[in-house]
Amino acid sequence: MTWTKPELALFRRLDTPEKIQRYLDDLTYRAEERAACPRQVIREGRAHCFDGALFGAAALRRLGHPPALLDLRAVRDDDHVLALYRVDGCYGAVAKSNFVGLRFREPIFRSLRELTLSYFEAYFNLEGEKTLREYSPALSLRQFDRLGWEFRDEPLPALSVRLDALRHRRLLTRGQERRLARVDPRSMAGGTVGILAEGVYRGG
Repeated sequence: MTWTKPELALFRRLDTPEKIQRYLDDLTYRAEERAACPRQVIREGRAHCFDGALFGAAALRRLGHPPALLDLRAVRDDDHVLALYRVDGCYGAVAKSNFVGLRFREPIFRSLRELTLSYFEAYFNLEGEKTLREYSPALSLRQFDRLGWEFRDEPLPALSVRLDALRHRRLLTRGQERRLARVDPRSMAGGTVGILAEGVYRGG
């Protein structure tokens, strides 16, 4: 399996992480749970966070970055997945999200913990709770190349299970969790600009 000429032309236009992020931002947010490979994302013009991270990893790979994902785990909220890249030893990320503050990060973070913490204040549910709690190690997607993750939807459930099964690290102590303040109304309003209501965590 390989990329078609139109797909390669698209990737040539996405020649920086910032341009990859703008492409992800312009995609329609998809509320369905099923996963879509990068090829399907291009065809449909829509994605949720897992799809967006996969597309981001595929596009970053075209720029010479190893394809890798980071899983952020939350309580009373959806998890979030990032596509990682590194510049001068520091981590950055591209991501598709229904929430404004959970997208692009410049490559200025010295560790995955630092990168994860940069998402903390913007990671909240509609009850105003700050919900981010854990982060995974980086998952290399090279091990899934033989399954065709860039071109086929079928291997994606297994990839998602592997990502979720990684040993996640706690971000906060129990005491810190108990002392967390609620998100203020202005931050709530700013962080939810343009959200797709069907794609928002509702509990359960």
